[in-house]
Amino acid sequence: MKRIFLFLMTNLAVMVVLSVTLNILGINRFITANGLDMTQLLAFSAVVGFTGSIISLLISKPMAKWSTGARVINPASPANSTEAWLVDTVHQLADRAGIGHPEVAIYEGEPNAFATGAFKNDALVAVSTGLLNSMTEEEVAAVLGHEVAHVANGDMVTLTLIQGVVNTFVVFLSRVVGYVVDRVILKNERDVGIGYYISVIVCEIVFGILASIIVAWFSRQREYRADAGAAQLMGSADPMIHALARLGGLTPGELPQQLNASGISGKVNVAALFSTHPPIEHRINALRARVVQ
Repeated sequence: MKRIFLFLMTNLAVMVVLSVTLNILGINRFITANGLDMTQLLAFSAVVGFTGSIISLLISKPMAKWSTGARVINPASPANSTEAWLVDTVHQLADRAGIGHPEVAIYEGEPNAFATGAFKNDALVAVSTGLLNSMTEEEVAAVLGHEVAHVANGDMVTLTLIQGVVNTFVVFLSRVVGYVVDRVILKNERDVGIGYYISVIVCEIVFGILASIIVAWFSRQREYRADAGAAQLMGSADPMIHALARLGGLTPGELPQQLNASGISGKVNVAALFSTHPPIEHRINALRARVVQ
């Protein structure tokens, strides 16, 4: 729950900073003498809601390398046979998926892997040393297929857009509620009072929690799609099923918060609604159901 709290507070802090900045620049004139200017408020909310998400997406690759210490393998001169195999496997999977060759990286850590990047043809696929040492070659290839499927599906961009949309509505609805509380309930008739500001802050926290549930739900759905994509790229669901079964017996390596939803595996929170990954057994059952169909 601490990681969830920190994520929510970070997201809220970004929106608050943007709100204050726009206030200083005067781009917040949605409260008029005649009431709320909904068009102006929606434009304000969209700027606040999308800016942080888009910036995070654009800098996702360098931030991922920095935060995990991932070392990108030079395709022209891999250090050893393992690195050469990793690059070759990712490139083959990318060709099958119809996307450009991602950068391939290795980082020190417990079993996990992730993909990130703003563009399908300029992504990063990274795998931990713990995962390489814990799995067979076929299982690692399936995990790489899962990450390449994320890139091919455009999951990073879609998640960013969904985060931006829900952030926009958090900002929008919080200010509508704040205005109603200030003018209708507290009967304030001049400018905006303390009731407006307190209501906005409280609503942003409450609506932000609800928004995070929506984003986490989408993240879980994309894990199922990426598993299915890996099965398609591998030509069989068995390698991905075996890889997931192996992951189920391992303690997943923790990723930085901004990459948590991008990992092949993640902790299923006590509050399941906030989990970015479905339980391993659910993912295996979903793959087996596809095979039966």
